Amino acid sequence: MLVNGQYPGPTVRAKWGDTIIINVKNSLQYNGTGIHWHGIRQLNTNQHDGVGGVSECPIAPGKTRQYKFRATQFGTSWYHSHWSIQYGDGVVGPIIIDGPATANYDEDLGALPITDWYYTPAFTLNEVAQHSLSGPPTADNILVNGTHVNKNGGGSYAKMTVTKGKKYRIRIINTSVDLTFSVSLDGHPFTVLTSDFVPIKSFITTQLTLAIGQRYDVVINANQTVDNYWFRVSPGTACSRNAIVNAGVQIGAILHYDGASNANPTSTTSVTMRTTCTDESPSNLVPFVPNTVPSSVAGSAGQLDLTNFQDPNQNNLFRWLIDGSPHIVDWNKPTLKTVLAGSTNFPNNSNVHEMSTDGWYLWWVQSEATIQLPHPIHLHGHDFYVVGSGNGVWDGSTTGLNFNNPTRRDTAILPPGGYLLLAFPADNPGMWLMHCHIAWHVSQGFSLQFMERRSEVAGKIGDTSGLTQGCTEWDSYWYPGNPQKPYSQTDSGL
Repeated sequence: MLVNGQYPGPTVRAKWGDTIIINVKNSLQYNGTGIHWHGIRQLNTNQHDGVGGVSECPIAPGKTRQYKFRATQFGTSWYHSHWSIQYGDGVVGPIIIDGPATANYDEDLGALPITDWYYTPAFTLNEVAQHSLSGPPTADNILVNGTHVNKNGGGSYAKMTVTKGKKYRIRIINTSVDLTFSVSLDGHPFTVLTSDFVPIKSFITTQLTLAIGQRYDVVINANQTVDNYWFRVSPGTACSRNAIVNAGVQIGAILHYDGASNANPTSTTSVTMRTTCTDESPSNLVPFVPNTVPSSVAGSAGQLDLTNFQDPNQNNLFRWLIDGSPHIVDWNKPTLKTVLAGSTNFPNNSNVHEMSTDGWYLWWVQSEATIQLPHPIHLHGHDFYVVGSGNGVWDGSTTGLNFNNPTRRDTAILPPGGYLLLAFPADNPGMWLMHCHIAWHVSQGFSLQFMERRSEVAGKIGDTSGLTQGCTEWDSYWYPGNPQKPYSQTDSGL
């Protein structure tokens, strides 16, 4: 499933402060769709967040929706479908918003999205994953900017071309379904500028680890001998599987100097590539613009308990639960539409948590699951401050927590069997999703939504005619007995 006939989809590029307008036509025959602009704050534009069942009804086949929002941040991100498992079949593309940088460079090489890839369609695999007793399916390969060699040597590597003596910016994005990646570039250390959309005090490293949804902008100095060099990608085998790992194929892409041959690199590395699934050290991810989180929020943390359940009476249906409930959306009844109607009569399994007033909130995500895995937690509509994380159960104290300019980003890892403490101010009225970005997991119910300053939503977000029209069009397609709808919703819908 392609955006404008290409994979990855075309880059959406703008400047800091621009208003971005994108018209999306759903030309798929049977699928709904909706495009989420990952990491985009959507300040006062909740209806353009692109989440079916939360901020909109899905776009019906043959119909069009216009998304419109301001680029209030700068840096690198990506857009993807938020309709079931659809982005795993190709509905993704980069976002670049040009703005200042915390280190100098000469040229911008653009976005470098990295993903796992499955030869069987993701929709097919998702049905298997919903009822699996042995975990998620194994990916067949990885793609760097949409391409890679396969285990038989077919295909080709992505190539970045540089001129000796210049410095280059590379925008690395993990757009996976299920994989964490670590990356390194032979002979070329990274000067790291951002974590997600947040400028950081630049630091130098030879390796970076990216959970799903995370981004790092780096600068490299093309000061080595004119040649070809491996950009190495190491899948996080500690938390997922990929068949290309043991196929005897170098995983990654090629940095090609002008004047070098077109042969594959013979470069070597002294870097021991990670196979773990942990976040970068918070001591490195220091926001360039400092902020302080009031430590008083620790006393009123909202606890969110993660558990899991498998039902043998429903063909071993697997679900992730937040506070005992999987999040299952009703595509015909987006929660934002309910709030705009002045109601809180949400469907079952809506997993709504309210933030009724402005000011700071601390949310304590605690894993009590019997299956212990790291989970990349992504929040819509906000950056969050990671004031703490760790193994075991948080004891409720502020010991070891960081309230003085902590790491701020929109995706962070919940450690297996551990906790993640996320603080942010309720300064963006709307209905905002927070979910695990492992696509199988959100499909299995691992998400919730924040109802933020409900009484102010209608007055803040303005024109909702597109939401109304979209729901009218979707209701005309998604109804029981429609012969043009040859399937039913079998997952969370997200």
